[in-house]
Amino acid sequence: MLRVNADHAWEAVLNRDRRCDGRFVYAVSSTKVYCRPSCHSRRPTRDHVMFFDSAQRAEAAGYRACLRCRPQSSAGSEAVQRVERARCYLDEHADQPITLRWLAVQVGLSPFHLQRAFTREVGLSPKAYQGAKRMERFAASLKRGETVTSATYEAGFGSSSRLYERANADLGMTPSAFQSGGTGVTLRFTIAPTVVGHMLVAITERGIATVRLGDTPAALVASLQHDYPKAILCRDRTGLKKHVRAILQCFTGEMDATFLPLDVKATAFQRKVWQALQQIPRGQTRSYQEIARSIGQPTAARAVAGACATNRIAVAVPCHRVVRGDGNLAGYRWGLQRKKQLLDLERT
Repeated sequence: MLRVNADHAWEAVLNRDRRCDGRFVYAVSSTKVYCRPSCHSRRPTRDHVMFFDSAQRAEAAGYRACLRCRPQSSAGSEAVQRVERARCYLDEHADQPITLRWLAVQVGLSPFHLQRAFTREVGLSPKAYQGAKRMERFAASLKRGETVTSATYEAGFGSSSRLYERANADLGMTPSAFQSGGTGVTLRFTIAPTVVGHMLVAITERGIATVRLGDTPAALVASLQHDYPKAILCRDRTGLKKHVRAILQCFTGEMDATFLPLDVKATAFQRKVWQALQQIPRGQTRSYQEIARSIGQPTAARAVAGACATNRIAVAVPCHRVVRGDGNLAGYRWGLQRKKQLLDLERT
């Protein structure tokens, strides 16, 4: 039988937590089959489940191994192994255009099954994954001092037009501006009082770049200067009234934040998390694990927490609605007391 807490083990099964693979297996009395915690087979009812420390103990109790997740194998299921090979192949050929059909041939799966398995395990389709890796290579090249042209082709973009299709979304500014640390980017900002302290709103010509909460206007301006050291900062006391009004309406529930134009640097994963946050009903909360499940990556709770921590758009991207699994407040960029105030405000 299992030596760890059965409730924790069941939670791992519900979340298909791959980190628990090898620590225990779960067996289903109605089918006489045992599986890894991460198995993607249909979840059984709790009353039919038993936990064992090892595959050998499950088999000694009369259960047979699942053919899908192969819990008796230390290497994981065949599908997971092939997805890992596909991911490694994309990493090794990041500068080349790889079609789904070609990738499927390399790992011995049909394009349909590879697409489905890869998306399930990685959280992105093979095409989206390769695009994200290219942007990572591109950004890394710029930080090393490469020219935009050199970085474009080194990252595997066939032309500058293909790069610029993605640049605004992934970098939050043009490639040349990103390379120079914000040089040439103009940020107009203003500061307004709110029920939870002072709020700074800064925008570019494409949308809202950041919304910050703090105790004093001076501290907020200092944080903006720190994050955008080479940008042109212009205080605009009147031109941003509609933006401030829109954010304040998010406080009261009068505005749907999903319609606000944003101009932020983000990875594909961060955008998925932030979009999930905007789907949480006002006054309700979700755990990091629940957000991870909602975006199809049940083992990515820590990565979800990281995406929340990097969110620079307070209130409109409501990371204050995310809590720990036990319901307690944790990890808010603008302060836990402010997080509690925001939730109390929404609930009333």
